[in-house]
Amino acid sequence: MPKKISHIGIAVTSIDEALPFYRDVLGLEFEGAEVVEEQKVKVAFLVIGESRIELLEPTAPDSPVAKFLEKNGPGIHHLAYQVDGLEGRLASLKGQGVRLIDETPRLGAHHTRIAFLHPKASGGVLTELCEPGEHK
Repeated sequence: MPKKISHIGIAVTSIDEALPFYRDVLGLEFEGAEVVEEQKVKVAFLVIGESRIELLEPTAPDSPVAKFLEKNGPGIHHLAYQVDGLEGRLASLKGQGVRLIDETPRLGAHHTRIAFLHPKASGGVLTELCEPGEHK
């Protein structure tokens, strides 16, 4: 079972342009930014309660976020749920016939292990399951 909403991913063309709205206008605490090379994306996290807003800026024209922006424009990209035992959760979902993008976890921001479910499995919403790792 998911423990909480980890974050809401929002695709943006530029973190530098989008960040002031979330930080200065809404008053969310900026937690930091990093590049996730494997996913060809730069991410910035802002804290809201126990959850976060994750701004996603593509670092390459062939990245999944760049393709999303090209097709849909800026906006909500995915909803992420924090889980324990990610491998077991993926195996259980696969056994239930849920369509997965990732059958095994991969590395995400903040040393988190992540896996995506296909949007067709969740009513059109790209869903991410994430399991926190050690912060270094």
